[in-house]
Amino acid sequence: MNKKQCFFFAVVAIAPLSLLGQEKPPMPAAPPANPITLSERGLYSFISGAVVRAAEKMPEENYSFKPTPDVRTFGQLVGHVADANYMFCSQASGEANPSKDIEKTKTSKADLVSAIKGAVAFCNSAFDSMTDAKGSQMVKLFNFNLAKLTLLSLNTAHTDEHYGNMVTYLRLKGIVPPTSESTPPPAPK
Repeated sequence: MNKKQCFFFAVVAIAPLSLLGQEKPPMPAAPPANPITLSERGLYSFISGAVVRAAEKMPEENYSFKPTPDVRTFGQLVGHVADANYMFCSQASGEANPSKDIEKTKTSKADLVSAIKGAVAFCNSAFDSMTDAKGSQMVKLFNFNLAKLTLLSLNTAHTDEHYGNMVTYLRLKGIVPPTSESTPPPAPK
């Protein structure tokens, strides 16, 4: 190989590297304006959606079902979650609680599904007006001073806790819970 051929191969080999160095690196994505609120809302959306789907999946005749005499019926669970959503989210938003005593006054599937959807919509509106700065404002709940975003986090945890109860009730009735519907099949052995 002569010097001209060596030079040509060296240029061909180095050219792509020099072109790569000329490309601008991608700009890092800007962080969201309110990352804590956005994170809390994402978790709430997931679990509240599962609760609504569970309420819709359970047949009307099983809304009075309770596995043991000392626990709530399925319908009472739905009403309890709706009541709690209204309570926590009204405290966090500073708005008056628009609906109370759902657990004690509603028994039909249609009324309870409507109530839980209304409660979720109310909480979503609380998230719509929330920011990380506003979420750091303190409010009093059960003699505790808590940040508004902590109230929304407590609501998500409470909703998740009772979704776990709903899952048990659904399974006892042979119904696959919403969060288990699209699980992949087991890997072959």
